[in-house]
Amino acid sequence: MRSIERAPAPEGEAMLDCALTLIAATDSETLIETAASAAREALTNLGARVGQPDWLAPRKALDLFFADVTLDQADVGMRALLAKRFPGAKLDLVVQEAADRRKRLVVADLESTLIENEMLDELAEFIGVRDKVAEITRRAMNGEIDFATALKTRVALFKGLPEAALGEAAARIRLMPGASVLIATSHAHGARVALVTGGFSVFARHVQRMLDFDVVIANELIIESGRLTGTVREPIVTREGKEAALISLAAEHGVPRRLTLAIGDGANDLPMLEAAGLGVAFHAKPAVAERARTRLDYCDLTALLYAQGYRATEFAAA
Repeated sequence: MRSIERAPAPEGEAMLDCALTLIAATDSETLIETAASAAREALTNLGARVGQPDWLAPRKALDLFFADVTLDQADVGMRALLAKRFPGAKLDLVVQEAADRRKRLVVADLESTLIENEMLDELAEFIGVRDKVAEITRRAMNGEIDFATALKTRVALFKGLPEAALGEAAARIRLMPGASVLIATSHAHGARVALVTGGFSVFARHVQRMLDFDVVIANELIIESGRLTGTVREPIVTREGKEAALISLAAEHGVPRRLTLAIGDGANDLPMLEAAGLGVAFHAKPAVAERARTRLDYCDLTALLYAQGYRATEFAAA
């Protein structure tokens, strides 16, 4: 395994043991310098000692190292500041301990996280039930109905669909912006990357070939005589299965839990996010964003690199 690099604290700020990372989406980059000054002032007013901004990318992302206030105080205070002073601005923030920011294991959800699609919704278009399937998907991802039940209900609708439709649906896959750079940079700096999804292996393997994941864990559609049977092979990858996968992969590769990063958007991702050293709800459903301790609402997946202290100059080419 390649050696792991750690993001150093800026010189003279080693005793500032917490980090606030501020990242701007493309159409809010003109605001980030003003927002950084306001954030530094607000942290000081909370009683924190705060260092100078450390720019990870000009007009795009920066770190503010601080001490003497809790992570929760800083997170709540900064979100309140952004909502009041910069309403409508597309600025994301991550507050965490400064130590061990660079992760050695990255575990990612697939649909609406690494790719823009929900693949059962795509497949449903072939039989004219996209709206019906999309509504079940929405409710399941928002935690309104049981994930396994919702999965079986949707899959049953595809009984008799030709296997060739899976390839046609896979051809529609659109990578989420920043996905290729996130995975390439993680690999370049020695991290292992795993795709753990409640979706299906036929689509997960397609994305694995695109992005070079080390591990894929996914559900399997049962196919007989070239047609879908409308059933899924047991056991189903559920919310508990995703959490168990992260814990198992960390143990298998000798990675302490604090050095794991998990990314997801749906209610079935929450246990995995909570188990990780850094769990990030990415463009998440409302119920998930409300519960997640860290979230990214606006920026693309490269924000996860900035959150780990990577500078733009350290990003690997996709």
